[in-house]
Amino acid sequence: MKILKYFLEFIIISILFLIFKIIGYKFATYTGSLILTLCGPFFRSKKKIKSNIIRSLKNTDEKTAKKIAQEMWSNYGRILAEYVFIKNFRKSDFDKFLNIEGSEILEEIKRKNEPVIFISGHFNNFELMAMQIEKSGINLAAIYRPLNNIFLNKIMEKIRKKYICKNQIKKGRAGTREVLSYFKKGHSIALMIDQRVSEGIKSNFYGRPAFTTTIPAQLLKKFKCKIVPIYIERIDNINFRMVVNKPLIFNEDQTIEYITQELNYWLEKMISQKPGQWIWSHDRWK
Repeated sequence: MKILKYFLEFIIISILFLIFKIIGYKFATYTGSLILTLCGPFFRSKKKIKSNIIRSLKNTDEKTAKKIAQEMWSNYGRILAEYVFIKNFRKSDFDKFLNIEGSEILEEIKRKNEPVIFISGHFNNFELMAMQIEKSGINLAAIYRPLNNIFLNKIMEKIRKKYICKNQIKKGRAGTREVLSYFKKGHSIALMIDQRVSEGIKSNFYGRPAFTTTIPAQLLKKFKCKIVPIYIERIDNINFRMVVNKPLIFNEDQTIEYITQELNYWLEKMISQKPGQWIWSHDRWK
């Protein structure tokens, strides 16, 4: 039964991708926004999303939580449509839609040729992070979580490897070994730190314990490498601002638990800037 469900989803998404390609980038993002705003709440618990928002963001009432949830669905509808145009972002076609702040930091990393850990979250079109890092000339490997839908996952993996980052590492214990292998070969690592991971540790996130990856902290402790946070914001629906921050500073005596907690604090700060541009439908605190 699940296979049939996945296949039907695959057919629907394939049809939408075809429509998006025909109508062009601007109309496609608007259409994707409209579709997910209307249909998204039927696939994810509205109660859970509202609870996640209200319990995480102080002084947030139900009306504001509803508005944030609508913005979230709108944003992810646009991201869905943008997968069709990822190759345009990879080239120079869409440079006008993306403003990068801190590009000099990427140039310095490239010049020194020292591997670093790039961290981010699912703030917006998160795929642009790894793409722009690799596009800048930095050797990179990106950690990703395969989709549950086996049919759609094949498409996503092909898109990621061809246009986003050629070195893709599946999330999990086996992937951790690949991370070490790539890092030792001089490749920087890019990953999202806002996903719940069974192999992580419980770290405070918006006042509640949440399983959090320790990969950045472990690599920092083992190799004394830098952790570089990246934030992506959507502006005026179709434009993006990607901020490459200066490396975070940690002392040698600070523990993996402490470093992981500090990264969660950074994540909270970024999410709270534009809460409607983060995905609240995933239960980080499960």
